[in-house]
Amino acid sequence: MGKQWSGTVGRRFTILYAAGFLGSGIVLLALTYLMSGSRGTGVAPEQPPTDRSDLAAAEQQIQDLGRQLADVHAQQSHQLLVGSLIALVVMAGVSLLLGRILAGRVLRPLRLITAATRRISAENLHRRLAVAGPVDEVKELADTVDGLLERLEASFVAQRRFVGNASHELRTPLATMRASLDVAVAKPEPAAQTVALAGRLRTELDRVDHLLDGFLVLARAQHGALADRTAVSLGELVREALAARATDITAKKLTVGDETRPDTRTWGSAALLSRMVENVVDNAIAHNQESGWIRISTGHDDTEAHLVVESGGRVLDQAQVDRLTEPFERLGADRTGSERSSGLGLSVVAAVIEAHGGRLALLARPEGGLHVGARLPTAAGSGEATR
Repeated sequence: MGKQWSGTVGRRFTILYAAGFLGSGIVLLALTYLMSGSRGTGVAPEQPPTDRSDLAAAEQQIQDLGRQLADVHAQQSHQLLVGSLIALVVMAGVSLLLGRILAGRVLRPLRLITAATRRISAENLHRRLAVAGPVDEVKELADTVDGLLERLEASFVAQRRFVGNASHELRTPLATMRASLDVAVAKPEPAAQTVALAGRLRTELDRVDHLLDGFLVLARAQHGALADRTAVSLGELVREALAARATDITAKKLTVGDETRPDTRTWGSAALLSRMVENVVDNAIAHNQESGWIRISTGHDDTEAHLVVESGGRVLDQAQVDRLTEPFERLGADRTGSERSSGLGLSVVAAVIEAHGGRLALLARPEGGLHVGARLPTAAGSGEATR
């Protein structure tokens, strides 16, 4: 029965019931002992003596019988006392056993409610406790929890609906503005000012689009259900991200050390994990120095898959680095690339890793630059990765 008795409430109920049973047993045994002692104090009726010799013999006989009765009564009292102590010890054990059984039956509905509540998460908020039985305090507690879950489910559904509607409604005007800019620039001999303005506006539109995309990914990672879980190779995701950013890496003259392994797999959403890896690589490229370096490695053990991305640069403040997982947190406007960043990159990384049950470590390297380490549950025994 191990774990279910680890709480103090179960022990308290057990002690309370055992004390009640044991106290009742002590009182019962004490009354029995007292009543048995009072029954042995009677006096035999006296017979009128006929002469002195008969009187002396009778007195001697009475004294002998008195001593015998006293011995028998003392022996019976001793036996009754020993028997009472043995019965009290047995009653103590029985009281503890009965107390534990009764406490278990009393707390069983609460344990069922606790276990059912633990199984309910953001992915299955539609589930309810639905405790049956008489209307009492336990059922009232279960109904209160069900009401709370119903309100949470309505809130999550409304939030997801808002995210979906916002995605559609905001992307439409962005696409319209891009089309208008393309039309203006495509006119015969457009003015130089028009071309320059169109370029600046297109850059800002790209930034807004990137920001919106970051919001949607962050919302999905924090509140969405990971229904598309599969075995994903972190090494393959890193190589895809590096290949897609080869132009940016060349433009900055960065040296990339790729120490990834394709057999480093984790279990999760391929889309979210891909975005997580892309954001980490983008962060290492954007916030790096000219002719700098990046070192990426992956590995795994029996329980965890590891992804480590290190980049060079100036010495950073660890207190500021610790805040980079919060949305719109930057290391200052003077950090290379920060003026073009949406401020959601590492917050999305943290949200995706947390949604997959992993851990993120951001460390300022003593020599300068940043160390980003991600640890995720391994999928080494789940077969070949799909990505």
